[in-house]
Order: sequence, then C-alpha cells, then structure tokens
Amino acid sequence: EAPRDIPSMEAWSYEMGAQRTDGFALTTDDGGYNVYAMTNVDLPTGSPILTIPEHMILSSNKAMAELRTSDMSEAEKIVKSVNAESEFRHYYLMLKLLVEYEKGTESPWYQWMNSLPRYYTNAASMTPFCCLCLPSLMRKLTVQERGYLQRLGVSSIKMVPYLNEDTKYDVDLCTWVYQIVYTRSFETADGDLKIVPLADMFNHGAYPEVESSYDEEGNYYAYTTYDVPAGSPLRMSYGDPTNPSYLFARYGFLDESTEATFCKIIPEHINKDMEELGYAHNRMLFYKDGNVSEEVWDILLFQHVSSTKIGDKRALMEAHRSGDYATKQMLHEKYYENTSAMLLEHLESFLEQLEKLSSKAGERQTELGDHPRLPLILAHNEFVKQTFLAVRMQNFGY
Repeated sequence: EAPRDIPSMEAWSYEMGAQRTDGFALTTDDGGYNVYAMTNVDLPTGSPILTIPEHMILSSNKAMAELRTSDMSEAEKIVKSVNAESEFRHYYLMLKLLVEYEKGTESPWYQWMNSLPRYYTNAASMTPFCCLCLPSLMRKLTVQERGYLQRLGVSSIKMVPYLNEDTKYDVDLCTWVYQIVYTRSFETADGDLKIVPLADMFNHGAYPEVESSYDEEGNYYAYTTYDVPAGSPLRMSYGDPTNPSYLFARYGFLDESTEATFCKIIPEHINKDMEELGYAHNRMLFYKDGNVSEEVWDILLFQHVSSTKIGDKRALMEAHRSGDYATKQMLHEKYYENTSAMLLEHLESFLEQLEKLSSKAGERQTELGDHPRLPLILAHNEFVKQTFLAVRMQNFGY
C-alpha cells in the first residue's frame, strides 16, 4: 500500500542518462494510481520524445545470460512440467526483478521499482468469483492469465538457488513481479522481451501518439507518429485495439475508444476453410456503430451451407479463393434469411448471458473489499452489451 515514488524515479532516470523532450511530463488523474506520460507543448510529427540508454533497460536475454546457471535445472524442470516452457523469457525477467528487489537500495533499479504500481485490475488479480461474472471469451482469457501466474509462481521460484528463503515463499512479492513483467515488457523484433523504464509510463492508445525503436547498441527511442497538441497524452500500442477483452485481461483496463470488438462467435471446431475466410478475433468484428464485418457474414454463411448445401459450400470457397465477389454476393443474398436468423439468435443469446452475468456481479457489489475488480467487470460487460445492441438495432431495427 506504499505510495508510488515518481519524483525519485524521474531524478534517477536523469542520473542514468535518459533524455526526454521539453514538455514531456508524468501526470495522474486519480491521486497516483495511474501515472502516465503526456506533453505540455505541441509536438510535430517525428519529434523525439525519449531516449533511454541500453544499460537502463531490463531484458529477458540479459536476464537469462545472467541467471540461467547450471544449478537452475530443478526450477526449470518444474516450469517445464506444467507446460510453461514458452514463458521462460517472462520467468527469467521475474527472477531478475526478485534479485534486484533483494538488493534493496543497492539495486541500480531501486528508484524505478519503487515507482511501480502496487495494485492491479487485470485477469491475474481477479478472484474466482470475478471469473464467474465474465462472458466466455473474457473468462477463457482470465483462466489463461491466472494459469500463467500459478505456473510461474512460488512452486517453481522456491527452487531457485540464489534467492533468499523469505523471497521464494512470498506469494504477494512473486505476484507483484509477475504483474510487472507481464504488463510492462514488450517483445522486440529479435524475440527479446524488454522493460524500458520511463517509457513504461506510456499508456495504451488505439491511435498511438508514440512509436518505439532501438538502435544497434540497444538504446531505446520514442518518436511522435503525428502532430500532437499540448495537453495530450503520449500513448503507444499494447496490442490489437479491436480486442478489448485481451487488453482488459492482460493489462486491466477497458479501452472504450476502440471502434469494434470481437463478435464472440466461437464455433466448437475452427477448420482451415474458416481461417481462410477470415475467422480470427481481430477480423470477426461488431462495430460500435452497429455494422458487422464481412468476415462474420462469411463465417455464418459457411456454417449454414456446411450443414445443408455442400455444393454451395464448395462454390463459396472457390469464389473466395479466386476473388469472385459476384458469386459470393449471390450466395449471401440466397441464404440471407438463414444467416440473419443465425446472427439474431447469437445476439439475443449473448445479450441474455451478459444480463445474467452482470446481475450476478451486481449482487456482490457491496463486497468490494473481497472483489474490488467488480466495477470494472461490470463496465466491460456494459461496453460489450452496448455494441451488441447497436448491431441488433442496425440490422433488425430494435
């Protein structure tokens, strides 16, 4: 519950050689919980914002080179036994943070670590009851994120030979470094995971003001992507803006600026033909203005003709592969009554599910001490609901 020490971190960054443009500032709207970067001056397109020297940057490559010693075999064996080998980069970044934490004020990164959030609202921080209040995709993502935390937590960290016993069994501390790594590291082109102090204060934006790059020596640079007026936030992209459920699960915020969201159509089996037609979370979209992406209609048509008209299924795939728009359009018109009925059924059933889930969450709002993320979950469900209602109004008039 200690407050975030932002001024000391900023002073430290200057001493370490970080450079930032005039007008760059860190600010907060909520008393210090969320601290983010903004500009106090107009910044033209391509303006340099930040330069962070390589020695300030934490990276999975450097962490593994330093800490992946021969006596780590038992700890790694546990990670592998729970099928988390793909998370080794995150795991060693977590260990690096724990090593630095044990050094206290002697760590070169002490001031930065003391500026980081203590409280998180993402999936890994949710209670089991919170998971029960989420729709299917978000619940699946939440289970996945919580699974990462469980697999990389105390059960494997307790086998790390160079950590103190108090550190190894401190569940809250291990959870905290997990949160730091999974919410503040980003993958570079060479597959490294990097945490860039000061640059980690850029919030997410669907239309980011900031673009990041590294030079051959590993130094970090941030530039504006367009003309940014004074008083604007400086944001980067954390991922696909059409997938607010993922951003909520991983980072713990609801991006209501996004124009679209995944339609939540999740077939029991997704085959290669469906992927070829465009089945993907970032293409199967419902828009806030009520429009439906072409891929949604293609998948609904594919599902219908797959069970009723095999010849037309073949014609659909041939038309799609050859770019024969006229034939595809003919098939859509031929089966519109069927596919529109499928769409309406999906909308109605999902809206009913959302209502039940939100009611369940609402009944426990008085227990925010036990489930403090419920208000954000309710906001997420309402955002999805309003998008689905817009699609229903646009396509069915009510």
